Amino acid sequence: MARRRLRPAGADDRRRTRWRGALGLLGIGEVGITGAAAAVANAVRHATGKRVLDLSVTLDKLL
Repeated sequence: MARRRLRPAGADDRRRTRWRGALGLLGIGEVGITGAAAAVANAVRHATGKRVLDLSVTLDKLL
């Protein structure tokens, strides 16, 4: 196997990568959504007083 040289990269690295998504965009959208499930569970707990330990939150689980 041929070895590929790794280049150091930091947060301020402005070089562009070749990989693009289907829309031509680069992103880390998963990072922004990781707290959404916990926020929904906390909102349900605050509104109903019932603790939700698994998703999806349904009316049957709350009754």
